[in-house]
Amino acid sequence: MDKQSINANELNKRVIETDIAIIGSGAGGGVSAEIFAKAGFKVLLIEEGPYLTGRDFKMQEQDAYPMLYQESAGRKTKDKAINILQGRNVGGSTTVNWTTSFRTPEKTLLHWQEEFGLENLSSETMEPWFEKMENRLNISPWQIPANNNNQAIKDGAKELGWTSGLISRNVKGCANLGYCGLGCPLNAKQSMLVTCIPEAKKFGATVLYQAKVDSLLVDKDRVTGARVIPVGVNSKVNSKVPIVIKAKHTILSAGAIGSAAVLLRSKVPDPHQNVGKRTFLHPVVASSAIMPKLVNGHAGAPQSIYSDEFLWPKNDKSVGFKIEAAPLHPSLVSTVLFEFGQEHFDLMRKFQNLQASLALLRDGFSKESLGGSVYLDDYSNPKLDYTMTDYLWNGARKALMAMAEMQFAAGAKQVLPIHKDAKPYTGWSQAEKAIKGLDMAALKTMVFSAHVMGGNAMGADEKLAVVDPKGKFLHLDGLHIFDGSIFPTSIGANPQLSIYGLVAKLATELANELRTKR
Repeated sequence: MDKQSINANELNKRVIETDIAIIGSGAGGGVSAEIFAKAGFKVLLIEEGPYLTGRDFKMQEQDAYPMLYQESAGRKTKDKAINILQGRNVGGSTTVNWTTSFRTPEKTLLHWQEEFGLENLSSETMEPWFEKMENRLNISPWQIPANNNNQAIKDGAKELGWTSGLISRNVKGCANLGYCGLGCPLNAKQSMLVTCIPEAKKFGATVLYQAKVDSLLVDKDRVTGARVIPVGVNSKVNSKVPIVIKAKHTILSAGAIGSAAVLLRSKVPDPHQNVGKRTFLHPVVASSAIMPKLVNGHAGAPQSIYSDEFLWPKNDKSVGFKIEAAPLHPSLVSTVLFEFGQEHFDLMRKFQNLQASLALLRDGFSKESLGGSVYLDDYSNPKLDYTMTDYLWNGARKALMAMAEMQFAAGAKQVLPIHKDAKPYTGWSQAEKAIKGLDMAALKTMVFSAHVMGGNAMGADEKLAVVDPKGKFLHLDGLHIFDGSIFPTSIGANPQLSIYGLVAKLATELANELRTKR
């Protein structure tokens, strides 16, 4: 590793001074690091996870999940009912996501303007920032033909007269391997790991990794840095002797859950008890199908086709959802199928003919969908208390029905909704009747999420917000939050491009402001 990449466990000095300390190296932290470094600031990027590169990615699930994900890809909500996939490495979730890139939907931005006073986030205002990051990260619609896993969505939607479209991906020189979630061995994925972070280092930025931020340093009404603890590759504490980071300005980009945890451990002023509240997940439900021809859902771009047919319901107030494909790898698939014994074995024997679709529920747009709350356990580790309301369960049922209908329209021989009480169904009418009768409840319906947002909401009203419209923490100086935790609701689409665009805007404005003062 080069001199600008330092393992906290190998650091001799216990005090580091910098202009800008950035906590977290994912979408928010990586973009911020490049912008501030290019603006001439001394930047220190702090990451809890290990620093790995393409040569470390072996396309093996047994290695990738414990190495690259929070809690070995086993992070769950308080009730254990929702599995949460989040990255924990230099590059954060951008290193392990499926490359799916959408701009923030215009209706989402309009909702934020109307409900949270974010007039600076109109689609016209955000257009140049999305375009800037699309150019920077080579984001464009995927032109290679979809694999059969994604093609089923296009075929089913076309048969039913539903809308569908091509997904944009942040890749360059992609070999269409299909193992994006395990880290790209070719460095084709244009994650923070291979784009903004290396560029920031060219301009003098330093990466301190395997460094867990225990708390912020606060002097009177100003954040002056952070207290860091060296950890192993599994995030277990290796040393009780802290590293003190002294910074003129601090950027918190540890992501939803992570950023709230740092604020809670730091006991920052929070007069309205908003920190960690309204944390959203895009709860995801899934449906599997046995197709008459080989699918091989492990090969090819994980997600290249989507349908927004139900994202913004026109005739009712139910929660909207986005339909996408779920990439299929043996270990991951085997853990989400509820069957046991011979039934499970029979399904896995049909693995190559398995198609999987998922639906992302667009939560946070209704008083019946208020998200969850981040809190600290007895060991000061973050946990998420997130309860699926009847409003969300009703949306989940509609999503399971829509996916089943679509899969049969695409030619499925059998459809199996991922629910404990569901069985393989051989026709749409049979599946429709069965799904209507399913008990939609925690631990019966399989729910997971790879999109964690909110918890430190941006807004014009400090009674509802944690940061102002510029991302500044409302109750202390010297601290901004630049990541998905400042979204006041979920996005209604995969959030990485939304984070890239918003953070590019906010970080550029702050860099200009600080440079003027300096």
